[in-house]
Amino acid sequence: MSGVNEIRSTFIDYFVREGHEAVSSSPLVPRNDPTLMFTNAGMVQFKNVFTGVEKRPYSTAVSAQKCVRAGGKHNDLDNVGYTARHHTFFEMLGNFSFGDYFKDRAIELAWNLITREFELPKDRLLVTVYSEDDEAHALWKKIAGLSDDRIIRIPTSDNFWAMGDTGPCGPCSEIFFDHGPHIPGGPPGSEDQDGDRFIEIWNLVFMQYEQLPGGERVRLPRPSIDTGMGLERISALLQGTHDNYETDLMRAIIAEVAELTGVSANGPQKASHRVIADHLRASVFLTADGVLPSNEGRGYVLRRIMRRAMRHAQLLGARDPLMHRLVPILVREMGRAYPEIARAEPLAQETLLLEERRFRRTLERGLGILEEESAGLVSGASFPGDVAFKLYDTYGFPLDLTEDALRGRGIKVDLSAFNAAMERQRADARAAWQGSGEAATDTVWFALKEREGATEFLGYDTESAEGVVCALVKDGAEVEALKAGEQGLVILNQTPFYGESGGQVGDTGLMVGEDVRATVLSTQKKLGDLFVHEVQVAEGTLARGTALALEVDHARRSAVRANHSATHLLHEALRRVLGDHVAQKGSLVAPDRLRFDFSHPKPMTDNELAEVEEIVNAYVLRNEPVETRLMAVDDAITSGARALFGEKYGDEVRVVTMGTDAGNGASFSVELCGGTHVKRTGDIGLVSVVGESAVASGVRRVEALTATQARHYLNGANATLQAAAATLKAPVGEVDTRIAALVEERRKLERELSDARRKLAMGGGGDSGPAIIEVAGTRYLRILMEGADPKDLKSIVDQGKTKIGSGVVAVANVAADGKGALVVGVTGDLAGRFDAQMLVRVGVEALGGKGGGGRPDMAQGGGPDGGKADEALAAIEAALAG
Repeated sequence: MSGVNEIRSTFIDYFVREGHEAVSSSPLVPRNDPTLMFTNAGMVQFKNVFTGVEKRPYSTAVSAQKCVRAGGKHNDLDNVGYTARHHTFFEMLGNFSFGDYFKDRAIELAWNLITREFELPKDRLLVTVYSEDDEAHALWKKIAGLSDDRIIRIPTSDNFWAMGDTGPCGPCSEIFFDHGPHIPGGPPGSEDQDGDRFIEIWNLVFMQYEQLPGGERVRLPRPSIDTGMGLERISALLQGTHDNYETDLMRAIIAEVAELTGVSANGPQKASHRVIADHLRASVFLTADGVLPSNEGRGYVLRRIMRRAMRHAQLLGARDPLMHRLVPILVREMGRAYPEIARAEPLAQETLLLEERRFRRTLERGLGILEEESAGLVSGASFPGDVAFKLYDTYGFPLDLTEDALRGRGIKVDLSAFNAAMERQRADARAAWQGSGEAATDTVWFALKEREGATEFLGYDTESAEGVVCALVKDGAEVEALKAGEQGLVILNQTPFYGESGGQVGDTGLMVGEDVRATVLSTQKKLGDLFVHEVQVAEGTLARGTALALEVDHARRSAVRANHSATHLLHEALRRVLGDHVAQKGSLVAPDRLRFDFSHPKPMTDNELAEVEEIVNAYVLRNEPVETRLMAVDDAITSGARALFGEKYGDEVRVVTMGTDAGNGASFSVELCGGTHVKRTGDIGLVSVVGESAVASGVRRVEALTATQARHYLNGANATLQAAAATLKAPVGEVDTRIAALVEERRKLERELSDARRKLAMGGGGDSGPAIIEVAGTRYLRILMEGADPKDLKSIVDQGKTKIGSGVVAVANVAADGKGALVVGVTGDLAGRFDAQMLVRVGVEALGGKGGGGRPDMAQGGGPDGGKADEALAAIEAALAG
């Protein structure tokens, strides 16, 4: 047993045989502990199980947990590369009991593993116990047969573990290996304990108490076990070395660095090889778990790790970017145990390449300015803080890099001047923002952003996490708490809730803490990366500092993801069908629908819409992966990625690709997008285009539904079709022809009815026929109708003018809704005496209307009171009489 991968699998297989559930490593970004920057121990994912908040279907477990210690109080970054056992990334092997077995079984399992499976010599092993833990001391003597001098009592907190100031806690027992008297150092608890002779290989935590507020400690009803064994340390020991970097896994990576740089791994630049090997693992694993380099939070720590490795690559003489070329060797070594890094290999390579290109430009520019500005300084002098700030603010040169570059010459940076320059810049930014036209009620966000920093967004790969309330806002002002029944805005340190942007609506869901429950009504973004959650407090009081379990509405998020990915496919399909002039002009991605606005000069035909829908669904059915990469925005656009309308982009962008073009093997859709997406196109389910319309001149809108909504829509349309077929007593396939025949038949009947009404109107004689009277020497033909088609009235007037030869014709019609319409015509020989427009206005007033329009020989108007149609005709008669 020599390889790291074999040692890992041996550990897990051993505990599985002993009845433990093998549990996969949790992500490096803790979902259940917002107080941690990164997962730094195997028990982190089980924290809520130990406290009783969460129940799982097993009571014992084993895991190999990926860990990072490079930020906060667990920060080993500066030591990495210069010691034998410090790492930013490491693996923690552990077995766990959640109220199942306790000390005796834990000690028995550990002793049998290391002495039988790993075959470590018993006489080279010793253990420590907490000084008051007589039970553990007796068990080690009984089970392992260790003498009293090899069971060392430690009275300090080194051998008493606590989850926090309150909560589960208990004594520890650590197992040490003695590398022999030829190596300096004494046993644990001695003055020389920091030497390298006695090395801790495993820590067994006996979780048997609960620490209460005020200092009281009580026994847990179900004591538990949490152990941790560093894979790197045990691998070094089993491979016969005192140095973690001499294990087969690390040697393989270091050998690749030496091959690519041409610099020996065992010479004076040995530390640089080790820094690169260690930092490569941290960089790739963090990227695979959704962390990308940035200037704040976890992204900033990742950037520091990446750039520290890149600085050492430059020290090794690497003229071109190096780190991205090392990703394949890491995937070969660790991809089987951690398949997420194999899936993320393209993203990791792209991210490292982009970061190293940018860093090299920053480094070259910054070092030149630094050399020039510090040329006259001697050891012990201070480098001007305002210049250091200019390097940071203008050229992107980190302060810690400035300090590192000057440290070798004995020069320190004037930090007070640096901080003063930083505060001046913030004050200027505040003043500029407050004068930018933003609403006065929004001024609170700038102060909060400055104080709390950006919100860590975890939602690309999770829908649940924990977060701590950093701030609460109500009615435009910060408050200390929101009580049950109140509505307000919440800022968290980290969140899985997506903030509305790029057309995608914000997430909803729940926030639950101890004695408090709140509903997330919506999520917005302020100032680019400050996530603001609009909440309604249902129970308890939500206060600053409250730890919350956060749960995104899964069904809603899934529907939004499907619609967003469908929008990308729809965009490209429109281009393929209509042409390259198609560009996005707006979008809405909601859970129940999507709409997409695009440039196009005319309505789409039914055939074009059908072709677009066919293309989109073809890619949905192919169920190809949806992939995300990080690229420089200019590089992304140059490579063919399409920017989305209304989205603001920084220097680095997420590039989403989906589908493979059958013609050339390239990606079908490539777009810059910060939204959430499905993992495979098949997750969209189905896309149904339900509408196409105009939005503005040269801009069209397509509306569509996906998945369940599309299915419901199509089922509803089918039900309507079936009902129509039943009414027509025809097969479904003949409904369209039968309806067309009915429509044509109706048109024919309407034409015949219209002709009959015109004939009836001009039929002459009797009360129902037109009455021609003499008014002041002018012939006046008045016709009163009911239910006539308004468009027939003018033709009736024309017929009347022909009939009377010379005179005035007025037709009044009472519509089915009770409104009245009036048309007046004047024969040509009377054009100088009478004006049809004036006469129609007189009649319209009797109908309760105003005005009228037309020509002097033909005018029309109407009013709401059709019951006075006869009065309208009489009013015209009176006007003719003068």
